[in-house]
Amino acid sequence: MEKLSRNIDDYPEGIVLPIDKPYRWTSADVIRKIKYAAIRHFGKKNLKVGHAGTLDPLATGILLVCIGPATRRAEELQRSRKRYLAGVSFGATTPSYDLEKPIDREYTVDGVGEASVREALKGFLGEQEQVAPLFSAKSVDGKRVYETARKLWKQGLPVAAEGILQANRITIYDINLVSFGPAPAQDVVDDGVGRIRVADISGHNLPTAMIDVECSKGTYIRALARDLGEALGSGAFLSSLRRIGNGGYTIDDALTLYQALELLNA
Repeated sequence: MEKLSRNIDDYPEGIVLPIDKPYRWTSADVIRKIKYAAIRHFGKKNLKVGHAGTLDPLATGILLVCIGPATRRAEELQRSRKRYLAGVSFGATTPSYDLEKPIDREYTVDGVGEASVREALKGFLGEQEQVAPLFSAKSVDGKRVYETARKLWKQGLPVAAEGILQANRITIYDINLVSFGPAPAQDVVDDGVGRIRVADISGHNLPTAMIDVECSKGTYIRALARDLGEALGSGAFLSSLRRIGNGGYTIDDALTLYQALELLNA
């Protein structure tokens, strides 16, 4: 990508930066970093900077950062189809449906294999009702439900979204099994750096499916992992997630955070 002019007026439609969000960074962390650099670069204190679709902290991949007039396109970009490469591990569950919380229950994996996973995925194609995880940024009566989830978890109570969150209508346009086998080595665990903790599951040998899924706005891949485990008579959680397509951009278009900051420090 060419170096950016220091005059924001040279970009009447604004700027969209497809950034490969780092692991364990929140989407808000990325926006704060980019906004600070953009304000310095363009010399405008009231410069608007936002994103077109949140990524969970433990996910990586395309985060579309909109600068200046491009923030008006954020809603349009959010409505676009998303594509993910998801690792779904079977035989256990976590309260957050990912590795933000440790395993809370283990299940049999009898009947969970490449053929059964491939067959089960067919049932997730098309429009469907999905209940989001309670560990999410959804609001009920003006309150983020993850606050409720954290209180329940700290008290040792079940963290269930049923009865608290209503199901949303989503669409799975395409879903395919990429691979199935032993869980890959966990190369990133909580190292004490950053605000987001990562549960260590290195002592568990969990069969894991890598799934390529294209879906509508509002789809929670963590919830898809939960539902896939239930469909196979087991438990499951999201052990990895990478967004590889969003708003017409692919992961090949994405800049590292360092590259994006370089454009704004030129």
